[in-house]
Amino acid sequence: MRSPALSPQSRDIDFQTLRQIEQRVLWLSSAIIHHANRVRPNPSGLKVGGHQASSASMASIMTALWFHRLRPQDRVSVKPHAAPVLHAINYLLGELDESYLPRLREFGGLQSYPSRSKDPDPVDYSTGSVGIGATAPMWGAVSRRYVNSRGGNAGTGRQYSLLGDAELDEGAVWEAVLDPTATELGETVWIVDLNRQSLDRVVPGIAADKLAGMFAAAGWQVITCKYGQLLEELFARPGGTALRRRIDAMTNPEYQRLLRCPARELRRRLPGTGQDAARITELLAELPDDTLIEAMANLGGHDLGALDEAFDAIEDHRPTVIFAYTVKGYGLATKGHPQNHSALLTEEQLGELAARLGTEPDRPWQRFPEGSAARILCARTAERLQRPRTETQTAPPVPADIGRTPSGTTTTQAALGRVLLDLTREAPETAGRVVTVSPDVSSTTNLGGWVNKVGVWSPNEQHDWFADDAETILHWREKPAGQHIELGIAETNLVSLLGELGATWSRWGEPLLPIGILYDPFVERALEPWSYGIYAGGQSILIGTPSGVSLAPEGGAHQSITTPSIGLEQPGCVTYEPAFAIDTEWTLLATLAQLGKPGGSSAYLRLSTRPVDQALAELPADPAARARRRRQVVAGAYVLRRRENAQVSIAAMGAVTPEALAAADRLEANGIPAETICVTSPDLLYRAVRARQGHEDSDSWILDQVFPADRARPLVTVLDGHPHTLSFLATVNRVPTTALGVTRYGQSGSLEDVYRHHGIDTDSIVRAALDLT
Repeated sequence: MRSPALSPQSRDIDFQTLRQIEQRVLWLSSAIIHHANRVRPNPSGLKVGGHQASSASMASIMTALWFHRLRPQDRVSVKPHAAPVLHAINYLLGELDESYLPRLREFGGLQSYPSRSKDPDPVDYSTGSVGIGATAPMWGAVSRRYVNSRGGNAGTGRQYSLLGDAELDEGAVWEAVLDPTATELGETVWIVDLNRQSLDRVVPGIAADKLAGMFAAAGWQVITCKYGQLLEELFARPGGTALRRRIDAMTNPEYQRLLRCPARELRRRLPGTGQDAARITELLAELPDDTLIEAMANLGGHDLGALDEAFDAIEDHRPTVIFAYTVKGYGLATKGHPQNHSALLTEEQLGELAARLGTEPDRPWQRFPEGSAARILCARTAERLQRPRTETQTAPPVPADIGRTPSGTTTTQAALGRVLLDLTREAPETAGRVVTVSPDVSSTTNLGGWVNKVGVWSPNEQHDWFADDAETILHWREKPAGQHIELGIAETNLVSLLGELGATWSRWGEPLLPIGILYDPFVERALEPWSYGIYAGGQSILIGTPSGVSLAPEGGAHQSITTPSIGLEQPGCVTYEPAFAIDTEWTLLATLAQLGKPGGSSAYLRLSTRPVDQALAELPADPAARARRRRQVVAGAYVLRRRENAQVSIAAMGAVTPEALAAADRLEANGIPAETICVTSPDLLYRAVRARQGHEDSDSWILDQVFPADRARPLVTVLDGHPHTLSFLATVNRVPTTALGVTRYGQSGSLEDVYRHHGIDTDSIVRAALDLT
């Protein structure tokens, strides 16, 4: 751990001009929030919100970074509550029109937190849920390296994360820090806004040293930027060493309380009662009141010189974390108060701030005068940070049908590996854009053949010590040309990387076709960061396998129940759960074709390890009929067995389709013809229903082909998941229905026992159909 000292390079900076910009950034960020809450009409009376104190603690850090250190090739993730600071900087740089400044959190205006897809000004990373934005630049660095290693032109540059110290409570942060990949990412720089406050309180413990030790143990460079120049000068005076010891040993709440004390109280409280009290009292007696109050808040995170020295000390061969000590609400009337997180300045307080910073409350959006040093620096910074226009390449075409007709008995999980290998032969250029990611489950999710074929990605080629071992089946060849990335067992890391790989088309014009494979029960664990990746424009395919209680021997904890509903409800994503290998091929190819382009979409595929006789698919031999089947599979459903005189319909999805077919056979043997429908995407069928109702701009033709009104029959739905996923199908023709599925935790057992336990076996389907007919 090191604390920077002022260097000749820092002394050459025009800190006076930089300070003027810092003060204007503080004013603008405060005024943006003030206007949204106290000036703009609010007929509903609903709280608008915003975080003046959290923005104030970042104003110095972001000013020093943007107006002196940042380069066009660098990328920055800004902590969620500092969004107004980012907008203020973009405004001063000419990247945001003045008309947006009064529109924070207004419909069509500035978003509550930085949004790459929805804000009108440049945003490198979408943030919001704490911890996710902090780690995103790490995975952005991996993605850029991957693109470059395959002949792309993603450039270089640092990846900065600006995060609050409370974000270090998030497990996602440490999952990323501890991943072996992290230590190789020398372009990663985290700047921690160490204001020692969370939403509700002052953080009681002194945790900075412990956190620094954790980062250092993980191989990171640790830089501490604790005190500003004024305090450092005081520490150099007689009695200064005692003052440093006193402040260093002080608890966070005591320090925060001193920030709000007048000079008289500071002189009484600051010396404390220890053996150094007399020496500290003598030192304080030399200081004017204003200097004493200023010194108490003179932390490194608000000292432009100290910050610049910290940036100058960054090494590029390992990741770096800078602990920048700050005051929450620095420069505001609310500074240091334990409940200032969402506090708003009063009109009077805003007026006092304006007077102190040389602005006018009635003209809050003033720019610096023409010809002024600050105006010139803003213009030069804007010119320096201009990025070249990104020309997006078109991803190679994805074949709709490889032409294989699966036979025998196989699983949809095995079909995944088969399709990827087929793609390398049938469409090598397209296959070259595919990158798979998994959390140490490659062999158990049938990716072994693909990994053997394309290799494992590594920035540098690694020696394979098992290459000459005849018993080695999975060959772990690590090289820059590899197309599989394996992380540790941390699903959050996987989907965070997946989101960044899915954003390379818009960041650097290099479209990739990223596929993430994990155990389906852990999709819920990974959902939030994956959803943020989609929100930020990342387009990827997430494959959950094995899924459901069909993974019978693994027991209840590993039997996913709610994931089909997640796929149906997740925005920016289409979901499929194929029953047969050919359905897996067609849906995977269709979803690959939607990646890496404007207007594209992510996808979630739920696969199974249940072996199924592929003859049950009754795949048409006629090319035209095969094409029609494929179109229906991709659209969400197809009629597997049509019966003209059917008295009941059975709509099944995924692994339980054989049970549905067996039930239909038994019903027919008892004089009750049953029609069997194979659902591949409840998501697309639900969109079709809403389109028919006029709620969505989507196609509904699949409903006419699979659920025509003139063939309306009582309906049994069944899936290896929660039954409500398919229950809406009864509304298509308003027919009597029974929805079968899994509603409680399972247990270990044979497939037959587990299906029977949950009522999704053949007997249960037959009983449900008999009840309806």
